[in-house]
Amino acid sequence: MGGVLLHVLFEHAAGYALFAVREVEEISLLLPQVEQSVLTIGKFHNVVKLVAFAPFKSAQSALENINAVSEGILHEDLRLLLETSMPAKKKKALLGVADAKIGAAILEELGYQCQTGGVVAEILRGIRLHFHVLVKGLTAQSASKAQLGLGHSYSRAKVKFNVNRVDNMIIQSISLLDQLDKDINTFSMRVREWYGYHFPELIKIVPENYTYCRLAKFIGNRKELSEESLEGLEEIVMDSAKAQAILEASRSSMGMDISPLDLINIESFSSRVISLSEYRKGLQEYLRSKMSQVAPSLSALIGEVVGARLISHAGSLTNLAKYPASTVQILGAEKALFRALKTRGNTPKYGLIFHSTFIGRAAAKNKGRISRYLANKCTIASRIDCFSEVPTSVFGDKLREQVEERLAFYETGEPPRKNLDVMKEAVVEASEVVAEVKRKQEKKEKKKKKREKRRLEALAAAAEEVENSVLETEENEVEPRKKKKKKQQELEAESEPEVEAASEPEENGLEEDALPKKKRKLMVEVDQEEKKKKKKKKKEKARDSEED
Repeated sequence: MGGVLLHVLFEHAAGYALFAVREVEEISLLLPQVEQSVLTIGKFHNVVKLVAFAPFKSAQSALENINAVSEGILHEDLRLLLETSMPAKKKKALLGVADAKIGAAILEELGYQCQTGGVVAEILRGIRLHFHVLVKGLTAQSASKAQLGLGHSYSRAKVKFNVNRVDNMIIQSISLLDQLDKDINTFSMRVREWYGYHFPELIKIVPENYTYCRLAKFIGNRKELSEESLEGLEEIVMDSAKAQAILEASRSSMGMDISPLDLINIESFSSRVISLSEYRKGLQEYLRSKMSQVAPSLSALIGEVVGARLISHAGSLTNLAKYPASTVQILGAEKALFRALKTRGNTPKYGLIFHSTFIGRAAAKNKGRISRYLANKCTIASRIDCFSEVPTSVFGDKLREQVEERLAFYETGEPPRKNLDVMKEAVVEASEVVAEVKRKQEKKEKKKKKREKRRLEALAAAAEEVENSVLETEENEVEPRKKKKKKQQELEAESEPEVEAASEPEENGLEEDALPKKKRKLMVEVDQEEKKKKKKKKKEKARDSEED
């Protein structure tokens, strides 16, 4: 390593830092001494020297750079730092980096030899420990704040995905669906037992839980049932013969009499069971719509409920996509598998996928074969759903056709189509569907932009109207003021000749005493009025200046 200059690149939340390593020959041989020098800043200053530091311009810039580094891509900011700060002779320069992926990208694009591990790892550990001391103007507190902020934004960006494609809701809804099934079954049995004391014959006529609860609520006291109730019974049972049988059974029932209070309790409990059953129907519809958004291919192949159970058991759609077909085949039959391994018996052929219609339709000898084939197709469908940008049910439909053909092959011996041909057809169809979906999305975006533009224009027009109305009101206020001023000026002009006439005797040299008393009084009054007018003028001028 004689004559080779070792530089070390350190990526921090605040920016990129490039350090030159002194005494490369000694350092390369003496790794334990480097480990010791890392611990104290005084010794570590003798090992490394800061060459360049390029701080990130903003939090967004920091996130872009850190994403590029994690993916092994050379960002423009890093390229600029290396091109300006690294030695011109590339053969004599060696760059130490923490990640081999970014090292490979630097070597490919800039031609600098990169090194990872060993001494470089220890030097980077020291830089990480003493970074806030090595870079001037950076405190430990600001460095930790930058790290925390970037860590949060990086995690948020990694976790951020399409809200409509979150499989957590599928897992929760299928768990709730199973729980509701158990609860509705238990509650229905309780209603049957409770109402059976009063009308035991109804259980044999109507075995279905939901219908039984509705009838229990509708009938109430069986003695009050008459021909008029027949129409209501037919609506619930959807069968006139059954409705007639219920009416006849109520007349000759062996059940005991029941008090009105007990009936009220039975009816209220029946209504609760009915509402739970109706909620379950709504939840199933929600699950169906959610599965068509998240995993359309899987739900088209195996059905919404079985597909949701597979996703729930795997933990997420991504986990299911990572499983091999052999694991998907026995997913849900873990107990049986480990029992078989322990006792050295036969391992199970199927788990949750047994609930699909295909395995039930296959002959006993072909059940294992079709479950293996179905598990294979389920794995393909889950991977397509998980990693495709625009999920479509095209691949699921094609895979379902293949499973149908395989079933027919086992029964009749008719050879199925080749997988390659089917997938080519599916790709063509899927590309057309995706193009259509994207076109619709673009239309929606355009409409949204137009609506936003109209809204902004309307807001601007409203703002202009408000401004105009304000200006008009101000002008209206100013006009009466001007009129008042004009009137005052006219009055002053009229009073001036009177004052002149009154002051004429003084100018002629006549004494005040020679004037009559009436005239003197008039002159005093005129003077007082003049003073008052002057005061008013001053006040109005002051007020006008304040308003301006």
